[in-house]
Parts: sequence; structure tokens; C-alpha cells
Amino acid sequence: MRFSVYQESHIGGRSMNQDRMGYCYTRDALLLVLADGMGGHPRGEVAAAIALRTISVLFQQQSDPYVKGPARFLEDACHAAHREIHRHAGAQGWPETPRTTIVACVVQHNTATWAHCGDSRLYLLRGGRILARTRDHSHIEKLIHGGRVPESERHTHPDRNKLYNCLGAQAAPKVELSRQAGLETGDVMLLCSDGLWAVLPEEELVAALSTGAVERAVPDLLRSALRVAGAGSDNVTGLAIAWQEAAEGRPADAPAAGSTIVSTESLASGRHGTSIAPADPFDEAEIDRAIAEIRLAIEKSSQLLK
Repeated sequence: MRFSVYQESHIGGRSMNQDRMGYCYTRDALLLVLADGMGGHPRGEVAAAIALRTISVLFQQQSDPYVKGPARFLEDACHAAHREIHRHAGAQGWPETPRTTIVACVVQHNTATWAHCGDSRLYLLRGGRILARTRDHSHIEKLIHGGRVPESERHTHPDRNKLYNCLGAQAAPKVELSRQAGLETGDVMLLCSDGLWAVLPEEELVAALSTGAVERAVPDLLRSALRVAGAGSDNVTGLAIAWQEAAEGRPADAPAAGSTIVSTESLASGRHGTSIAPADPFDEAEIDRAIAEIRLAIEKSSQLLK
């Protein structure tokens, strides 16, 4: 695989950044994941961090060198993250379980499959247009989809912030899975929190990502969102890749100036690269114990299936 990648997050006008994002890859598979801790509930940043750690650990265990059944993997991983959030909250004796949105994507064999819960989004762009976008699990999105309110009210409707699906709620999440989407050289994928997409028009997102390298486009978009939102800005986070996979028999196109290319051809079997930190500083030991329990449960399950 060969791709350029860039990620960045800003706290905005909030007291804490509850967004988390990162990527992880083996020789033949790539995981992209972004979580937005829900500010209407306490400790959303904990839920977001646990979700990233859980999904990335499962990916590292099951992608040697690629994931067998990416859709099933994403669904199971999101449910595992949901359970870990509840387990952690119970162990801490918290009266309320923290919650987070999630959007995650697996890319392998020139094909992308993604899943989401909530209103963190994934965009797939090609040739200056949107090929696919996740549909928010929000009350306003349901109203628009049902023709009950016009799309122009998306950013002003009083129910625009009401979500009906996330990780960490009392009810198990309903993980929405995408179709498989073939990727071509030059395709761009953007994962972002609502601090970005809810502020800037889609036309601006598409234009920036279609005309510049992701290392320039993402920070420019984040700065623009912060400027438009002003002092009341939400956390603003974006993670984008530009696919540079070579077609068989010819080299990949040269990357745009300023882009950093990740090439996995020489990565040994069983090895991985990642931008996801080992643990958040707020509770490193506890999250490490949680992930260790996930590993043990997976190993026991695998032994039972043999």
C-alpha cells in the first residue's frame, strides 16, 4: 500500500479536547479511526480514548497481514469498544457511563469499508466530487431524510445536536456499515468531527481536499472552521489520506508537493505502524489493564474455536 496521510486536532473554544483520531497499518491493511467524546455527558474524552485503543488493538491482532471480513471486524470492534467503555465506568464506580461517537475505516486490497455510530463523518472524494458520505445518526438528519424539514435547517434547527446512536449509551450501538468502495490513485478520504463539517460548507471541504495535498488542506480547513466558529468553537479534528496505490505494472503517481507518503511494501509480516498513542495520560494504567483484558478474551475465544 502507498498513501499520504495527515491528522490534526484543535481544542477550539472548549475547556478540553474530547476528540481522538489515529491510524494503524500492516503491510496489507490500513485502519483509520476518529472518535468525538460527547460533551453532554461526563468524561467523553475517556470514552473516545478507550474506543480508539480497543479498535486499534483488535486491528493489530486480526490484520496479519490483512483483516478477514472487514465489515464484520468493524462491527465487532465497535461493540467491543462499547463494552470496554461500560466496563471501565463500572470499575471506576462512575454513576454515568461516558459516551462517544465513532467512525472507522479499513482499507485493503484497494478497497475501503467503513462503519460509524453518531455524527462523526467519513467523506470519500474523487475528481472533485463526493462519492460517498456517512449519514449522521441524529434527529435532524432523520428529519431531513424523511422530508420533514429542508436541508437548509441542518445547522440551525433546535434538535441539530440530538444523537440517537453512540458508544457508551445504555442500549447497544447500532453500527452502520458501508458498502465496499474500490479506491483509485488520487482518491481522498476524510474523517472529521462535527466541529469541522458542521461549520464549513461541503463545497469548501471538497475544494480544499481536491486541489491541495492533505498536509495543506486539512490544517487550512481546521483554521477556517475555527475562524468561522469564533470563541464558541467546538473541538475541531480531521484525519485524511490520499490514496497512491500503484496500478499493476506501473508506478504510483508522484505525490503532491509537501505530502508524506507511507509505503508498507517492506513492512514485515506481524509488524505494524501506528499514530495511536499507547495510552492517554489521564489514566494510562487503567486503560492498559482494559486492553490487556481484551487481548485475553480474544485469545480464549480463539482457543475455543479451534
